[in-house]
Amino acid sequence: MTEPLLRPPEFSATSLDGEGPSLRGPFVPILLVALSVSGWFGFQTLQLVRERQQLEAAKVSLGPQELAATKLRTALDQVATATARLAAEGNGNARVIVEQLRGRGVTINSPAASAPR
Repeated sequence: MTEPLLRPPEFSATSLDGEGPSLRGPFVPILLVALSVSGWFGFQTLQLVRERQQLEAAKVSLGPQELAATKLRTALDQVATATARLAAEGNGNARVIVEQLRGRGVTINSPAASAPR
């Protein structure tokens, strides 16, 4: 009989009796863990960057509404302060309004407190 020209190499990954060379080492598992952790950190970083961009876009789109709300709040504060001033001067209708607002939990800064010193 003739032997084949190419024979597969004979080696075993691990032997059951503990003899012979072992081809397994910590390199491949450590490499897989390192690649997995690096991939996870990269994915998380990408997600955080996308969320930050979305938050910035939402902030920019809400800018005009914030400006309008600030203007409205300023106007309401001026009306409430003027009403409180009228109530302090003795206007009966203004007193009723201030008492109704106080009963609903709305506090109005007194005219003396809002005046510049």
